[in-house]
Amino acid sequence: MIMADLNQLKLDAAQLLREMVSTPSLSFEEKAVSDLIASRLSAWGVDHERIGWNIVCRSAGYDPSRPTLMMCAHQDTVAPSPEYDFDPYTPDQPYMPGAVCGLGSNDDGGSVVTMMAAFRALEGEALPFNLMLVLTVEEERTGEHGMRFLWREHLRKEVTWAIVGEPTGMRAAISERGLVVLDGTAHGVSGHAAREEGVNALYIALEDIAALRSHRFAKSSPRMGEVHLNVTQIAAGTVHNVVPDKCTFVVDVRPTDVYDNAELVAELQSVCKSELVPRNLRNASSATPESSPLARNCAVCGVETFSSPTTSDWICIDCEALKMGPGDSARSHKKNEYLLLGELDSAVDKYIKFIREYGNTLEQGR
Repeated sequence: MIMADLNQLKLDAAQLLREMVSTPSLSFEEKAVSDLIASRLSAWGVDHERIGWNIVCRSAGYDPSRPTLMMCAHQDTVAPSPEYDFDPYTPDQPYMPGAVCGLGSNDDGGSVVTMMAAFRALEGEALPFNLMLVLTVEEERTGEHGMRFLWREHLRKEVTWAIVGEPTGMRAAISERGLVVLDGTAHGVSGHAAREEGVNALYIALEDIAALRSHRFAKSSPRMGEVHLNVTQIAAGTVHNVVPDKCTFVVDVRPTDVYDNAELVAELQSVCKSELVPRNLRNASSATPESSPLARNCAVCGVETFSSPTTSDWICIDCEALKMGPGDSARSHKKNEYLLLGELDSAVDKYIKFIREYGNTLEQGR
């Protein structure tokens, strides 16, 4: 590919990102942005398949007998913060001329458009593996019709390795924490507050929350460190003069690779009187061995590796993977989200370099 073509791919990526920001795409409401992306792929002559509102592209000469490297990123966004200083669906802001601003620009539109550009650059090249691009829905809500469904019903038998696009500053996360959400319920006995009657469920919950905050887990991960835990919601009582007989609270737990999720829940339950019920146990931590060719290729390409504290579509797949994309995770889910155009351009170059070099890493066994 000559430089003019690569420059055009970057211009196309920036323009599509602006249009994606202008198109609301909350989780479970991705039809419009999926239509936009699909129409652009058609205009560019890129063959693609739509499965629900997910989009799957396979490189020219795709051979099911060969290994496949999947690039994946998500189309959906969270709801905009009410603290935005500008319309979150207006991508061009006068005070940031070198950026695309607004909801989803950083998480995860930047990964979507730069992966699309890299795929367009490489889909016709003679690589020693198939190249696949997957753009998913419902990632922000861990929905049932995005990557979880795609992996189970369509991709598991095809994909050998994956690059998951998320804002990491183009560093490569070779592990990420899982997620367990616990609904806690403390049970007491109702009574009149003036007569000191009853057993206050709120106090039971507060004692348990204090126990959770001070708990030190039995195992620590050499790669990820300690399990992280935060109580994020609490509710009790209906009127001021009645001792509450029930108090509910929510615990956000970020497991590491040394814990089975059920084992972790059992350990936390052992220090609480309140009942702790996990919403599900399937969002385990993910880790790719340092001996993996993906990790080795990071060293070859000079890409810094780290362990990520946040989850992604990686929790839905079970192949060797890493997480890498443009932008900064610290900007995600906050007001005034943005992606610098320089970050976009650099990400396209780095994805292309990484994937081309990955072929050499595989062939040379380094």
